Amino acid sequence: MEYRSTLKTTTVYIAAVLLGLVLVTPFAWLFIMSISSPADLSAMPLHWLPQSFDFSRYVTLLTVAQNSAGAAFLASLRNSLEVVGMAVIGALLVGVPAAWSVSRHRQVGWSIYIAIGTYMLPAVALSVPLYKGLQALGLLNNVFGLAAVYLTILAPFTTWLLKSGFDGVPREIESAAMIDGARLDQILLRLTLPLAAPAVATAALFALMVGWDEFFYALLFTSDNRAQTLPVEVAQLAGGRMTDYGLIAAAGILAALPPVIVGLALQRALVAGLTQGAVKG
Repeated sequence: MEYRSTLKTTTVYIAAVLLGLVLVTPFAWLFIMSISSPADLSAMPLHWLPQSFDFSRYVTLLTVAQNSAGAAFLASLRNSLEVVGMAVIGALLVGVPAAWSVSRHRQVGWSIYIAIGTYMLPAVALSVPLYKGLQALGLLNNVFGLAAVYLTILAPFTTWLLKSGFDGVPREIESAAMIDGARLDQILLRLTLPLAAPAVATAALFALMVGWDEFFYALLFTSDNRAQTLPVEVAQLAGGRMTDYGLIAAAGILAALPPVIVGLALQRALVAGLTQGAVKG
């Protein structure tokens, strides 16, 4: 019995270490590239560890001098924060009441399948009508227009995620509050949402990641730094005739920091939200 317990523990630790290596290695190599000199990056055989540390690329990307690579990068960072922030907030404002309605009223449950079907549509299928709509409204190359486009992606996604969270909140609690005279808005805001907070945080985090990494619509509907987001800006760094792979790696590291920080801050809520409803008492 003791042998089996030791073997089980060893297997679990080995699996955890392997998983950690798989997850951390790409990010670690990206960081090593960002601080390696061009000679180290082009050496044959490849230098896995740089002979000298070069942090100048981070200085370049964080420099606000006019018409510099840093000014373009910081502008795209601001655009990403604005566009994704507006889209995530809008998706939650739409998704919370929609998901609650579907969860509590089975007769409208068919609408969740329409939402999922909308989310599954390929981006290229919607590109022409969205482009024409933004053009008619004068919202091309505009952060508000791009946020509206992202909302069409994130609203069905968050509605689908939030429904399972509301399913885990007992209806009897809401019925008891209604008998005590609570209004519907009071029940939703003061009772149901706090109980479903892990699911809401999980939906918001996943929506943030989907919006933060979106590339196709951002490339199609923007043309300059007034609205271009980080994925487009990082891609443009790789589009020159003389490609600085270290600069691209540094941009990737900086672009990954905001969602990583939010993910670490919400990790407990994320775990709780993913496991909510998995066990019934």
